[in-house]
Amino acid sequence: MSSPFYYLLLAPLLGCCLIANGAPLDEPLKPLPTVPELNPLQVELGRRLFNEPRLSVNNTLSCASCHRLEAGGADAKAFSIGFNGAPLTINTPTVFNSSLNFRQFWNGRADTLETQVHEVVQSPSEMGSHWEHVVKTLTSDPAYKSAFAQAYPDGVTMNNVQKALATYERTLISANSRFDQYLLGNTEILTTEEKYGYQRFKDYGCIACHQGVNIGGNMFQKFGVMGDYFQVRGNPTEADLGRYLVTKAEEDRNVFKVPSLRNVAVTAPYFHDGSAKTLEDAVDVMFKFQLGRVPSDQDKTLIIKFLKTLTGEWGGKPL
Repeated sequence: MSSPFYYLLLAPLLGCCLIANGAPLDEPLKPLPTVPELNPLQVELGRRLFNEPRLSVNNTLSCASCHRLEAGGADAKAFSIGFNGAPLTINTPTVFNSSLNFRQFWNGRADTLETQVHEVVQSPSEMGSHWEHVVKTLTSDPAYKSAFAQAYPDGVTMNNVQKALATYERTLISANSRFDQYLLGNTEILTTEEKYGYQRFKDYGCIACHQGVNIGGNMFQKFGVMGDYFQVRGNPTEADLGRYLVTKAEEDRNVFKVPSLRNVAVTAPYFHDGSAKTLEDAVDVMFKFQLGRVPSDQDKTLIIKFLKTLTGEWGGKPL
């Protein structure tokens, strides 16, 4: 697979990518932006709230319970566990780089991070609380009351809780992946096989949906373009309806927000139903049901090598 002759034959496919060392590359995918400069008091307040179990009705569940920053911003479960101990009906996506998505939730029902927070707190299966209770709880805590007063002129309010959490989440940018370094001109940071994997990612058409700075997260797509994924998988659920649950439009049945591929190597299991346990499984499903193609074992291996270069850093350490 990795013979020098093989790469010599395909070298023209990489064009300038192999010789543009030192200057940013003109590629359809772009590196992550730097963390935005935000009010530090609001960021710190949001960090505390992100780890606050009292946002849930029975003080058992915080945002960090399902979005574990040390585990890629997700929780390694097919379905996270809600406040009542029961599993949710849809897989928890990573919180890293979520501010770069054009919608929130798999079915895109929230336009902003603030709206996403609003729904999760009062979801009967997630935190099970209500905003009157949350505001009363935080107001009764002198430390929170003081922190809110410093961060927001009107103190503890529902909107300010949502704003603080969203502000903190906007700092959760997993920059400095090896692929980002490559895009910024350090072409030696990737191996030859990883570079060919990126080329295959483009050649097969994966980039048609997994595009933009977040390598996904900026469009909707039907799950099962080239075959009925849900019939093959079996046991349909309401969550499988995807965007149809929001619009009730027949063309939105089984349509979902295309997930970001950033940090994909550390956020298994995959898809809204958590059905793909490994990256290899996920790639197989995508080729079959989205592309209608069968890659060679060699090409599949190269693409997976490329996907592993998308793992970024948090707190100065690789995820």
